[in-house]
Amino acid sequence: MPRTNGRFAALTPFPLAEMKAMRRRIEAAGVDVIDLGAGDAPLDPPIAAVKKLREAAGDKIHSRYAFQSGLPAFRESVASFMFRRFGVTVDPASEVLPLIGSKDGLAHLPFAYVAAGDAAVIPDPGYQAYLGSVTLAGGEPGLVPLRPEHDLLIPFDDLPAGVVERTRILYLNYPNNPTTAVAPDHYLEEAIRFCSEHDILLAHDNAYSEFGFNGYRPRSILEFDGAKEVALEFHSLSKTFNMTGWRMGWAVGNAEMIAALTKVKTFMDTGQFMAVQAAGAAALDAAEGWVPGNIAVFQERRDRAAEALASAGFDVTVPKATMYMWVPVPRGEPSEAFATRALEQEGVIVLPGAALGEGGEGFFRIALTVDGERLEEAARRLGRVVT
Repeated sequence: MPRTNGRFAALTPFPLAEMKAMRRRIEAAGVDVIDLGAGDAPLDPPIAAVKKLREAAGDKIHSRYAFQSGLPAFRESVASFMFRRFGVTVDPASEVLPLIGSKDGLAHLPFAYVAAGDAAVIPDPGYQAYLGSVTLAGGEPGLVPLRPEHDLLIPFDDLPAGVVERTRILYLNYPNNPTTAVAPDHYLEEAIRFCSEHDILLAHDNAYSEFGFNGYRPRSILEFDGAKEVALEFHSLSKTFNMTGWRMGWAVGNAEMIAALTKVKTFMDTGQFMAVQAAGAAALDAAEGWVPGNIAVFQERRDRAAEALASAGFDVTVPKATMYMWVPVPRGEPSEAFATRALEQEGVIVLPGAALGEGGEGFFRIALTVDGERLEEAARRLGRVVT
């Protein structure tokens, strides 16, 4: 049997992998399972996107290779959305890259910029695609715990000088998954200065850019002076438009960095189905009329979940953004042990914080992917787990 290499061996299991098998066993026994693990809400995507997909799928021109240039209409819709939403002007031809979901770009980026001996600064806990891709590229993941005393932000001044000297990429993700933290303007400005001073690429994962509540409006890193020189920003249709399985996103920013990521991707794929790109363009074009209603659904769920969890005895911080709740595990129990008991005893799936990195230990994440009534029922069941 051929042996896998050391980089592969260094990969940790992807979150929720074991939970799926456990869920099948419990459901087979007749348990009503409430799944709050994955950020994958079973809600309708925009009707404009669905109609456009049906229409575009029937046009044989869309069945040809998209390559990395993709569908011009999608690039133009991205550029228009970035200007309407953030006031950011980008060239659709050179500063926008269609992606097969934002994970595609985030995971392929290190193959252009990270070599053996190089490092990447990665938030801990964080999206495991950062860690996995840097590892597979041969780099060193520089995991930085997100601490409450730092407002769940990476403290640039505290990073070891030896790591900073070798760092090629800084991954940031605000609004943050899983902690739900948001970054103030001065912090984003500080991140740009830090990357400029140390010749580091700033990769800003902005998948939750539209998930702001009670008037909070997350910003693009590209709104700030100097960002175009150091930054790429990654966006996704997955969460905002309930299109997780459609696999459509984009990278936007510095033209030279876009060109580098494009070159890597030419060896990895031949682009997303152009009919999906056409549907993505339709979704973006309809964003102002459609997104607020969708976000209102999640705000109502957040409010009901927060109240129910507090009533069940949990220490709850009401998030300003994202589709998650980040909740301390009571009585210092390990997060994986708590998540296992929650599923086995009460049929509730939550994501243990440790599954997203050691920095997540002591917390569990709830995804607001079921309606308010089911969230309240889940909170009652979780309360029984700790009584």
